[in-house]
Amino acid sequence: MVWQKARVLVKRIYSITSSFPCEEKFGLIDQIRRAVVSIMANVAEGFSRYRIAETVMFYRTARGSLSEVKNHLYIALDLGYINSTEFKKLVETIDEIGKMLNGLINSTENYRKTKL
Repeated sequence: MVWQKARVLVKRIYSITSSFPCEEKFGLIDQIRRAVVSIMANVAEGFSRYRIAETVMFYRTARGSLSEVKNHLYIALDLGYINSTEFKKLVETIDEIGKMLNGLINSTENYRKTKL
């Protein structure tokens, strides 16, 4: 479920950043797009790992990328590239994904504890 939610966020970020100024192509646009894609990629990679410690590591990396996206959205808001309504919607989605990732991390770690 978290991967699917991240996929929706990727589409929204790509759509929104397509209207950013051209001079941001190799700056903010590139950074936020890489970070949002990293969320999906790390969730997928974590899911495919056999060792629980590796799985958790990738989920935590996804959570870090999620924070990076949120940070970049604050910059976009401050620079006037997005309005406050769009910002709030995106942050709600980000916070929801964050809760899902935290739950995934916790349940994976708890599973490991029961297997020791």
